Amino acid sequence: MNNSPNRALISRSSRSTRSRTRRTRAGAAVLAVCVTASLAACSSSKSAAGGSAAGTGSSVGVSLILKTLTNPYFVSMENDAKTAAAKDNVHLTVAAGTKDGDTQTQISAIDTAISRGDKGILITTNGDAVNAALNQAKAAGLFVIALDTAPNPPSVADITYATDNEQAGKLDGQYAAAALAGKPAVIAMLDLFNNQVVSVDIQRDHGFLEGMGITPGSTTQNGQEAKSGSYSGGTYTIACHQPTQGAIDGGRTAMENCLSANPNINVVYAINEPAGEGAYNALKAAGKTGQVKIFAIDGSCSGLKLVTSGEFASDAVQYPGKMAGLGVDSIAKLARGGAKPTVTAGKTFFDTGTALVATAAQTGVTVQSPTDAAAACWGS
Repeated sequence: MNNSPNRALISRSSRSTRSRTRRTRAGAAVLAVCVTASLAACSSSKSAAGGSAAGTGSSVGVSLILKTLTNPYFVSMENDAKTAAAKDNVHLTVAAGTKDGDTQTQISAIDTAISRGDKGILITTNGDAVNAALNQAKAAGLFVIALDTAPNPPSVADITYATDNEQAGKLDGQYAAAALAGKPAVIAMLDLFNNQVVSVDIQRDHGFLEGMGITPGSTTQNGQEAKSGSYSGGTYTIACHQPTQGAIDGGRTAMENCLSANPNINVVYAINEPAGEGAYNALKAAGKTGQVKIFAIDGSCSGLKLVTSGEFASDAVQYPGKMAGLGVDSIAKLARGGAKPTVTAGKTFFDTGTALVATAAQTGVTVQSPTDAAAACWGS
């Protein structure tokens, strides 16, 4: 996720047998895109044929359009997409803005993909403003795969490859309830936003509450649950819902506000690892780290270290690189006459999986150790 608006475009690639090609426009527009990308680097090349069945035939054009390349989560997507592109003989183009919310850069990248004649687009959308461009891409024959988060409405993409975010939150909530062992829970909910509705924000928040045995009170909004009552192991109080923007600074400010509202907090739900890190910093400054457990979602390599050190009680992991790699494979196969990818049975998207990482076992909850989970972590 974790879980960033600006107009700068990052586009970089190299000519080799491993195929790295970045976003360009057709004809004279190629130069215009490279000039626009002068804040970074700009070059392009075609990939060599891969050795697998999917890698036979002519090169297939695919655009990977990310929110940012400063977040390790999306860097992981780029890296695994490159690996899959080299295997599948895919001419891969990567475009990204510098911050979450840069819809104009994404729209430009979509327009370029259409002009270039790409076969498909993989996108982590920055907002509903990209929907019209994606619909134009589909009308032009491109297959659109959303990564990480379904667009609004989900039908804007042909399919979404993502973590089951509600399940990820639920795993954290189940673990939190078990770890409390019947003690009263005073809960801080550190969400993504409080001024806009984003599906991942709702799903993770609600999943955590459901995992604790608390009814969210709404299917579309956070903060609608009863502010006190009973969870699966005892009584609870919701101390706060605070926005973090999914950032360390935001997490710290949110946690400070929550402590001001109720200094007896002993459970912290964090929308992602950076928000959890910020919360820990605020708790440390207040001398409360030994009294409060933080439950995060992401699964980065650095996040797993925070589980090992005890800063996080648990971390629900996700696999962003897998989303992108499978997306490249799917478009390559489809372009060469294969079947369209299908959603996971019983779900509206293709579930790329999640697991819970913790150092201590709890009754009724399956966990991985940080060491075992490290084999599939992302970032550094």
